[in-house]
Amino acid sequence: MVFSEEQEALVLKSWAVMKKNSAELGLKFFLKIFDIAPSSTELFSFLRDSTVPLEKNPKLKTHAMAVFVMTCESAAQLRKAGKVTVRETTLKKIGLVHHNAGVISAHFEVTRFALLETIKEAVPEMWSSEMKNAWGEAYDKLVLAIKEEMKSSTSE
Repeated sequence: MVFSEEQEALVLKSWAVMKKNSAELGLKFFLKIFDIAPSSTELFSFLRDSTVPLEKNPKLKTHAMAVFVMTCESAAQLRKAGKVTVRETTLKKIGLVHHNAGVISAHFEVTRFALLETIKEAVPEMWSSEMKNAWGEAYDKLVLAIKEEMKSSTSE
């Protein structure tokens, strides 16, 4: 399925509003993931033995913002580039890290739900089923690229 001009417009419009709050939204995004799937904190080496509350953990804040920005930037570039635009070396690393951490499809589904909820709360006046579908489609394409790298990291 091709990412349409309309989908691109919805993603670009909402990302333009969210970008300035990406640190706060990134953290909200990850806190939603951990609310839905508390055991997923075990996938993050920097959280396993930490006694710092999640919402105050500086390593989580940095990671959450980086993931949120990368996900949103990838979505924003999707139509223009015609594919996921995360650098190949970064995508390979993401694939390897996710593979080694034991990430499974269910984790990506929880993350998808948390991302869409975060965006919905960030831009409630813009939110629509069309916007949800646009962000969902963009996320699915990114996940597909990550899963491909996860597969190739098992064959190397």
